Amino acid sequence: MLLYMSNSAQESQSTPLHSVSVAGVVVREDGRLLAMRRADNGTWELPGGVLELDETPEAGVAREVLEETGIHVEVDELTGVYKNTTRGIVALVFRCKPSGGIERTSTESTAVEWLTADEVSERMAEVFAIRLLDALDGNGPHVRSHDGKHLTAAK
Repeated sequence: MLLYMSNSAQESQSTPLHSVSVAGVVVREDGRLLAMRRADNGTWELPGGVLELDETPEAGVAREVLEETGIHVEVDELTGVYKNTTRGIVALVFRCKPSGGIERTSTESTAVEWLTADEVSERMAEVFAIRLLDALDGNGPHVRSHDGKHLTAAK
């Protein structure tokens, strides 16, 4: 659950508030991609979560991937910025390389698997699959918005 604070009632009415999250596209040498099935809703997604106030985006990605999957990563580059226009979440997505650890589930994941790009497209909703696919195309960073279910056209 995300809580937002504002300095004044007027500010909360005029300034939109956003949460910043981070996610890791972890790519093995064989091209397989790390994915997890979320414990709270059963959907397949990238490992990631809310960025802590005192950490860099890169440190946040490494922490979230390790917490949710048991995999240590080296963060390579920002591959995309994705905004959920319904929930006010801005996600920073980074391509990463695995550097150790063993796949395991956590309180936030019920399954952790290395998937092919085709399996990603089959298992994940479009708004999450595109993040993985964008990270593979080498043309980033991409900037996209969605309403939680569908990508929205760029304006």
